[in-house]
Amino acid sequence: MPTPHVETVKIDELDCWRIRHNGAELMVAQQGAHIFSYGRDGEQPLIWPNPDAVFKQGKGIRTGVPVCWPWFGVFDRNPQSVKAMRQSDQPAGAHGFARTARWELAGTELEGDALRVDLVLPVPAGGFPGWPHQVDLTLSLLLDDQLHIRLTSHNRGTETVTFSQALHTYFAVSDVRNVQVDGLDGAAYIDTADDWSTKQQSGLLHFTGETDRIYLDTPAQLNIIDSDWQRRIQLTSQGSKSTVIWNPWTERAKAFDDMADEGWTGMLCIETANVLDDVVSLAPGESHTLGVSIAGIAL
Repeated sequence: MPTPHVETVKIDELDCWRIRHNGAELMVAQQGAHIFSYGRDGEQPLIWPNPDAVFKQGKGIRTGVPVCWPWFGVFDRNPQSVKAMRQSDQPAGAHGFARTARWELAGTELEGDALRVDLVLPVPAGGFPGWPHQVDLTLSLLLDDQLHIRLTSHNRGTETVTFSQALHTYFAVSDVRNVQVDGLDGAAYIDTADDWSTKQQSGLLHFTGETDRIYLDTPAQLNIIDSDWQRRIQLTSQGSKSTVIWNPWTERAKAFDDMADEGWTGMLCIETANVLDDVVSLAPGESHTLGVSIAGIAL
């Protein structure tokens, strides 16, 4: 069996790990436990390889799998139960603080033919600034013929804690205008690009303009069908009933300094999430795991 290999590398300002196992390579930044590259040898990448991504301290990386926690998106759009957890007069950045915090490598081990890598976010004494709760976070990565990502929150405090979260994954596609998402037929969704109106999906999801949707009560399995690359990306989620699907399209992409003007054509975000009514409440001692497994399968 091949020996797993974890190498420490630095990209601009950020310390990172390069993880290789069984013909797959995974790149993870210590800041945010942020996966920013994943693919299998000889195949198209599964994670969008954004050449304009910025690796700076304190700034989220625009690619890969940002860990959004303990709130998702714009703070004020979260339910009151999530907002009540924060105790600060300072502005709240989008997507919470976990994605720019410094995580630690807790260990690596072989599980059969798979390699497991565990990353943890240490809780400072008294909790995080403006968020004084004792919740341990572990991001477990399992590499076999797929990539399995598991984000586990464990409430070690004495009060119930409520949060929203997402694994905000940027997938690589040949051209977003030519791919479809299967598995959402009949699902209700909130169209945030159309004044947060409620709509219903009919058939396969196609992309013809800016897309920012929160799908509700979604199934555990979705597929990105990419005929040009002759593959589908199969996503299998756990601990989630909501899915966010996003592509900025032309005008929004031009406003980003860390994405090429045409970068939107090669990416599609499908975010395994707990948002809106699907937030997580943990009583003292309870845990919750949000996960997604990612597989590239030939058509």
